[in-house]
Amino acid sequence: MEKIQITTEFIKLDQLLKWANVVSSGSDAKHIITEEMVKVNGEIETRRGKKIRVGDIVEFDGKEIEVIA
Repeated sequence: MEKIQITTEFIKLDQLLKWANVVSSGSDAKHIITEEMVKVNGEIETRRGKKIRVGDIVEFDGKEIEVIA
């Protein structure tokens, strides 16, 4: 599981996917999110602007990303 550190209260889901190098652009992030290919804490998430906070786990294509402080 990859760990991504944030120093703010939250990061938006599409920004996290770009930050973690899961996607190369915002449009790629939008596509995989709207196509229900991303899970947050085990649940499919379709909102690009979903606020991801410390402790959340994002899953895509067999890869897990944990957000840490």
